[in-house]
Amino acid sequence: MTAINSICIYCGSSSGRLELYASAASALADALVSRNIRLVYGGASIGIMGRVADQVLKLGGEVVGVIPKALSHKEIAHQHLTELHITESMHERKMLMAELADGFIALPGGIGTLEELFEIWTWAQLGFHQKPCGLLNVAGYYDSLIQFLDHVLAEQFVKQETHDLLMVDSNPDALLDRYINYQPPAMKHWVGKDDT
Repeated sequence: MTAINSICIYCGSSSGRLELYASAASALADALVSRNIRLVYGGASIGIMGRVADQVLKLGGEVVGVIPKALSHKEIAHQHLTELHITESMHERKMLMAELADGFIALPGGIGTLEELFEIWTWAQLGFHQKPCGLLNVAGYYDSLIQFLDHVLAEQFVKQETHDLLMVDSNPDALLDRYINYQPPAMKHWVGKDDT
């Protein structure tokens, strides 16, 4: 059983087309606080990012934001967090978020969310960490991505154990249950020429 004290949430600085995306952010926040899990996220006060942070704070939970100096005005850094770290670069931001978290979940978001998810999943594949990674698939938002990842597996550009490192669920409580019971797999190999 894995000790999960902090979860890093990757998500959009926009709210998206559907209110369901913001509602799912609130539901995930509820699930985190009910389990006494601290939120680590990108530090903004807007979009899905702001929604998940505001809900955790409203419920009395802890929120740690990490935002690069260059984006602190553009993304409107949240001024009421438990902790706010301002970094010099995006690389430093992502490294610090990874260090502060015991697991990672992507809510709906844009290319930045996808980039963060794929990087942290790659780090798991390479053995740089043994923390759970997952998608909260809200209203089928990630259905096409999941289908594509199955295609990548079928075409033998990724191995089954790497594919299985990314957990997917549409229910935040069910996903967190899987995180709490997560056992890092015994990877049969390190990254090979057919995995990149």
